[in-house]
Amino acid sequence: MTKKSNAHQASFRDPSGYIFHDGKTLRRAIKPIYFPQYNKLKDSGFFKNLIANGLLIPHTETSVSSEEIIITPEEIPFITNPYEWSFEQYKHAALHTLKIQKYALSKGFILKDASAYNITFHKGKPVFIDTLSFDFYEEGTPWRAYKQFITHFLGPLALAKYHGTEVFKMMQTHIDGIPVKLLSSLLPLRTKISSVLYPNIHLLAKMENKHSEDYKAETKIATLSKKAQENIIKSLYDYIKGLTLKESSEWGDYYDKTNYDETAFEAKKTLIKEWIKPLAPQKLIDVGGNDGTFARTVIDTVPHIVVTDIDSNAVDYNYKQVQQNKEANMLPFVCDVLQPAPGIGFNNTERNSLIERLKNYAPDVTMALALIHHITLSGNVPFEKSAEFFASFSKNLIIEFPKREDSWAESLLVRKREFINHFDFYNETEFEKGYLEYFTIEKKETVKGTKRLLYLLKNKNLEA
Repeated sequence: MTKKSNAHQASFRDPSGYIFHDGKTLRRAIKPIYFPQYNKLKDSGFFKNLIANGLLIPHTETSVSSEEIIITPEEIPFITNPYEWSFEQYKHAALHTLKIQKYALSKGFILKDASAYNITFHKGKPVFIDTLSFDFYEEGTPWRAYKQFITHFLGPLALAKYHGTEVFKMMQTHIDGIPVKLLSSLLPLRTKISSVLYPNIHLLAKMENKHSEDYKAETKIATLSKKAQENIIKSLYDYIKGLTLKESSEWGDYYDKTNYDETAFEAKKTLIKEWIKPLAPQKLIDVGGNDGTFARTVIDTVPHIVVTDIDSNAVDYNYKQVQQNKEANMLPFVCDVLQPAPGIGFNNTERNSLIERLKNYAPDVTMALALIHHITLSGNVPFEKSAEFFASFSKNLIIEFPKREDSWAESLLVRKREFINHFDFYNETEFEKGYLEYFTIEKKETVKGTKRLLYLLKNKNLEA
């Protein structure tokens, strides 16, 4: 099979090259049209400096011929997309992009592609993953990716400031960025007096209305000095750096509100550590893991950990902990288990669905603590359906089942009181029956001092 036939579905847009799968290894092929840029970027030390400063994903040159150059980027265990980021993550991704453009400009290059999808999180930080997104700077020409930066970064962040981080999900339906006219219409009227939002969003939208849909804002300015570009970059950088959410983004009291005491809390941690140790996992995912508290019980022994939660504030708190503690092996992201991210883009294959990415990630251990009652009672998902979901990617599953007498389960059942008889199935026996369709029960214990059961389940079909 040729390299081209193994090309990744996200690669067809770039005439400079494409990424492809060589067995389990991801490589990038560079076409002759991009040889001059690539060689200059390499020989000048540009790539080396970006990589040394953690801005660009490292790569090695695998082969060189007159037809193509093959490079092999450092492996990234799990790719997250913009609609799965918390507010701070999105901010850092935007600032990261501006840092790269500023540095490129200072070295005689430009960032020709400012797509948010060119950033992901790796080793606790944002990293730029498209090595071919650079071109030569021509004196007097504007930043060609400026409008793309606005629709992928400034716009979504400005919307989040006023409407909350749910707006990031708009990037699922706007893979090419949220249109400036839409951004302008959704921002409060008072933002028209903002020295940053007016020229970079509202004025841009006006110009689009005046011209055609195909209008490219950057062509309106015949020339733009390097100094003027640097000023624009600084203005955008300073504004984004100072952005905060209108809503409170503090997280940290979740575990103070739980219905078990410190002894039970520690007992649960101990059980998790004891059960995970003999499994010696290389990769672990904590689904509904809040701020990563329980995942951190094994952070020193598991090489890579993914923690996901529906609450963006919890993910933000976790991300800040990751940065403060320099936890290079933990990756937090936002996910609603009841609505996992679908495949998007052309043919729904440019960006893989969450389920596909989880299958490719293939965690050795999956944790689902204090989650099943939400899936079952809030989401109306039968046990066998949630079992099927976890079985699609989990070799070993540590899952917590709050009994009907558990205060949180009771609270959810009370909300269903008009249909309470419809939830008679919510009990230990039915839970086990549903999960035994896909798993075997390896261990089962009551969490000391609680009305919760902890299970270690093994997938019947996936090799552990």
